[in-house]
Amino acid sequence: MDQPAVDVCQQFLDVLRVERRLSPHTLKAYTRDLAQLALYCDKESLATWKELNGHHVRRFIAERHRDGLSSRSLQRELSACRSFFDFLIKAKQLPNNPAAGIRAPKAAKPLPHVLDVDQVNALLNAQPVDSLEIRDVAMWELLYSSGLRVSELANVNLMDIDLGGKTVHVVNGKGNKSRLLPLGGKAVEAIRVWLSVRGREFKTDEMALFIGQTGARLTTRGIQSRLERWRKKQRIQGRLYPHMLRHSFASHMLESSQDLRAVQELLGHSNISTTQVYTHLDFQHLASVYDKAHPRAKQKKKP
Repeated sequence: MDQPAVDVCQQFLDVLRVERRLSPHTLKAYTRDLAQLALYCDKESLATWKELNGHHVRRFIAERHRDGLSSRSLQRELSACRSFFDFLIKAKQLPNNPAAGIRAPKAAKPLPHVLDVDQVNALLNAQPVDSLEIRDVAMWELLYSSGLRVSELANVNLMDIDLGGKTVHVVNGKGNKSRLLPLGGKAVEAIRVWLSVRGREFKTDEMALFIGQTGARLTTRGIQSRLERWRKKQRIQGRLYPHMLRHSFASHMLESSQDLRAVQELLGHSNISTTQVYTHLDFQHLASVYDKAHPRAKQKKKP
C-alpha cells in the first residue's frame, strides 16, 4: 500500500490510544489485525483504501479462516476492520463501509458433557445417610428421570408431582412453557421416601417439593452446591453440575430410542436443532465403539 494509506492507519491507532484510551492489550490486537489486512491488500496490489471493496473483505476473511483462525478471532478482526473503515468514512476517505454485512463463520457449538450409564448409576445408587441426603437423592433422580433444568427442579411444587400417575408437571418452564413429563420408577420411589421425611421432620407451609433446613424453597445455587458436595463424597472425578444430568438423560434416551422428536418434547426445546446436538454425541459414541471393535478401523503404521 502507498504511504498515505499506511499513515492513516497509524492515525486511527493513535485515536484509539489517545481519545478512546484503549488498553495496551486491545490496541495491540487492533494493530495486529490491521497489519494482516494491509498484507492482504499488498498481495492484491491495492494501493489505497478506496480500492478495497466488500469482495476483497470476504476473500480476506476466507483466507484467514483457511489459515486456521478461530471464529472468535475472525469476528475480532472483522470488528477491527469495521471500526477502521468507519474512521475512514468520517475522514472522507471512503464512501461506505466495505465490511458492512459481512459475518465471520459461526463457531461450532461445544458438545455438552454427559455421564455414561455406569457413572449415573454410581451417582444415584449411593445410600443417603441423613434427611438432607435423602432429599438430594430424590433431586438427582428427578433430574435424570425427567430431564429437568435446574430452575425447573427448584420450581417444582408438591401439587406438581403425581406419584400414582408417575408424572411431574413442569409449570412455566423456559419460555413460560409448561409440559407434563413421565417419572421413572426409581424417581417415584426416591420422592416418596423424601416426602415421608419431609412431612415428619420439616414443619413448614412451603409448597415447594424440595426445601432446605429452614423450610424454605431450595435455590438453584443451593442445588448446585449440594450436587458438588455429593460428587466429592462419592469421589466422582471431574466436573459435575445439574445440567449434566439433563444432558445425560437426553443422550441416553436418544441412544436407546432414536426418536429425536420425542426427546425434543421431553426436553421442552422449541427448535429441534437444539435437540440435534445429542445426535452428535450418539454418533461420537458409535464411532468410539467402531474404532475399538472393528479389525480394520485403524491403519497400521508404515515401517
